[in-house]
Amino acid sequence: MSASEPLVVVENVQKHYGDFQALTDIDLTIERGEVVVIIGPSGSGKSTLCRSINRLETITSGSIRIDGRELPAEGRELAKLRAEVGMVFQSFNLFAHLTILENVTLGPIKVRGMKKADAEREAMELLTRVGVEKQASKLPAQLSGGQQQRVAIARSLAMHPKVMLFDEPTSALDPEMINEVLDVMVGLAKEGMTMIVVTHEMGFARKAADRVVFMADGQIVEQATPEEFFTNPKSSRAKDFLSKLITN
Repeated sequence: MSASEPLVVVENVQKHYGDFQALTDIDLTIERGEVVVIIGPSGSGKSTLCRSINRLETITSGSIRIDGRELPAEGRELAKLRAEVGMVFQSFNLFAHLTILENVTLGPIKVRGMKKADAEREAMELLTRVGVEKQASKLPAQLSGGQQQRVAIARSLAMHPKVMLFDEPTSALDPEMINEVLDVMVGLAKEGMTMIVVTHEMGFARKAADRVVFMADGQIVEQATPEEFFTNPKSSRAKDFLSKLITN
């Protein structure tokens, strides 16, 4: 694939749940190494868009391409493409009966066919990178929420994804744990990981985003650099959204 083609291309995407239109005419391109933060009021379609990019949600019409390839509907090809798209959710989705190390090595061994020793060595490097290497032999229930979410990030990274999707990764965490997860994400952004992040954390958006995408009512209302968006929003919806944040 030519390096000049954007990594993620979303074109004219619509998503209906029965009569309800969750996404309307979504067009979005994300360049390699770009960090795009999607913000907006609850119910604006942010999570639906994020989940559509790795087909956890099927779209009604339109197209989504990752690294030049259209998202397949199902089957082996979809599994292969999904392996290239890391996903970190609100809930950590770790396997409760596996140790932290086993959680991180499972994908590389099963999906990528890595040897166990190689997968374990790489997993320990990743756990060190996110600051939870001392927890490797524990079960998820023995870790704090912030630690579990950092393991979830390490688990995604173990698959060597081309792009990472984060769907409100800190919304289930206690306030004092939020920064430990955001710090890991800021580090990834600095290293050049392509990231699409749905979040309420405006500080993260200001610090780490290359671009802020503001959604309301299932549509992209405006997009701009963080500096531009936070100091000079163009749409009345964005002005209203930001004024509520500042007063709260």
